[in-house]
Amino acid sequence: MSKTVLVTGSSRGIGRAIALKYASLGFSVVINCAHSLPALKETEKEILSLDAPCLAVCADVGKKEDCIRLFEEIAKTFGSVDILVNNAGISRLGLLQDMDFEEWDNLIASNLSSVFHCCKLAIPSMVQKQAGHIINISSVWGVCGASCEAAYSASKGGVNALTRALAKELAPSHIQVNAIACGAIDTDMNHFLSEEEACALLEEIPAGRMGTPDEVARMVLSLTESPAYLTGQVIQLDGGWI
Repeated sequence: MSKTVLVTGSSRGIGRAIALKYASLGFSVVINCAHSLPALKETEKEILSLDAPCLAVCADVGKKEDCIRLFEEIAKTFGSVDILVNNAGISRLGLLQDMDFEEWDNLIASNLSSVFHCCKLAIPSMVQKQAGHIINISSVWGVCGASCEAAYSASKGGVNALTRALAKELAPSHIQVNAIACGAIDTDMNHFLSEEEACALLEEIPAGRMGTPDEVARMVLSLTESPAYLTGQVIQLDGGWI
């Protein structure tokens, strides 16, 4: 039987690239999104075209009720999750003092609580099997912080700390937990930049370019194929930027 991978926030961008990478290798793939149902259906169609089993569920993993429903659907279709990729997240630009209380709650739920929800629900079956991989898609701003992205930085810093701590809890059960701290990746999240701003950003990156979603996907795959001794790591994928 093929292994099952759950990629959250996988209707587009990095999540879509990760889902397609696993589908191309014959994994059973579970994809989800909170709102972009047409894009999710398009990703599902691409996965199925690769002859990979696919389950697409519209669910907001920042909400525990939605996450429970998502895992119930997975249990009925594939049984359990062997690889969990926590990718879902949102960003917000602006001064912290101008942020509404509700905006903070929503961002933390989407970026950090979602990781807790999915990990909590995926771990029991992994422990039972004494095997599994959890990979959290984080950001370099969780390592060093970014002005006008204080809430986003805090959420990703939380993901990094959770990664390191959870790896210690789960290592005795042979479950690897790692994170990828992405730098500037060429996705919709960065398309708000003007041409001038984009050029200024590229000048700061030693590699001279943004990363691609496929590069992140390849990094995720490499972590699920890595030696069992590699766990609790936050690996920066940023072209030498930070």
